[in-house]
Amino acid sequence: MKYQQLENLECGWKWKYLIKKWKDGEAVTRYIDTSEADAAIAELRKLEHEPTQVLAWIENHMSEALDNKLKQAIRAKRKRHFNAEQVHTKKKSIDLDYRVWEKLSNRANELGCTLSDAIEYLLSEASRSEKASMKVSSLKEDLSKLLSS
Repeated sequence: MKYQQLENLECGWKWKYLIKKWKDGEAVTRYIDTSEADAAIAELRKLEHEPTQVLAWIENHMSEALDNKLKQAIRAKRKRHFNAEQVHTKKKSIDLDYRVWEKLSNRANELGCTLSDAIEYLLSEASRSEKASMKVSSLKEDLSKLLSS
């Protein structure tokens, strides 16, 4: 699915991505010489409030190895950003114990579906089972009333 590209917003994301990678100790510049790399990083850090100039910095200084990773990260961020706007596409996270995840994963594999689909299926089955059980109980109660009168 294609999502609208918002230059200002995405340039800010790119800046944050590059700064995070740099803080994590990764080489974000194409320079081997540390003084050149430090100068490029200093220039990048000054661009925090001028996001559109990050594109020129990327073109002039960014490591080639980081190019694909940056594109993938921005594409994923764009998708999450637009999906978060609507309730039905917004993703939620839950924490599961390993053994619960393992059981759910096995069940999802048996059903040939995703974990979310498996949860939805199991909940609907449980609901249907509960309704059937209540109906049987009601019928038993009615039958015992009929027999006792």
